[in-house]
Amino acid sequence: MSSERSRTRKPATDIGAFIARSPNIRGGRPRIAGTGVTVQRIISWYKLGLSPEEIVDEFGHLTLAQVHAALAYYHANPDEIEADMEMEVAEVERLKQEQSRRVP
Repeated sequence: MSSERSRTRKPATDIGAFIARSPNIRGGRPRIAGTGVTVQRIISWYKLGLSPEEIVDEFGHLTLAQVHAALAYYHANPDEIEADMEMEVAEVERLKQEQSRRVP
């Protein structure tokens, strides 16, 4: 019986394969492999109160496993992701100030 199950069982997926980094994609920030969706973006939606299932609905091309992998990455590396988020907020503020100086 167990040999029957092992022949029909799908091979396990290495969850580390869900997260990738490439220096030329999204500034090297961790992202869901095969996409441009960063862990930071998933965490932003999650912090706004969306459940993993709602995030999958929002990004129709992502799977629940991919979203959970992003959440796991965040929980294993919160300082890295929080620092990226703070840098992005600071950059947005800088650009707003720069733009307001240009507008007559």
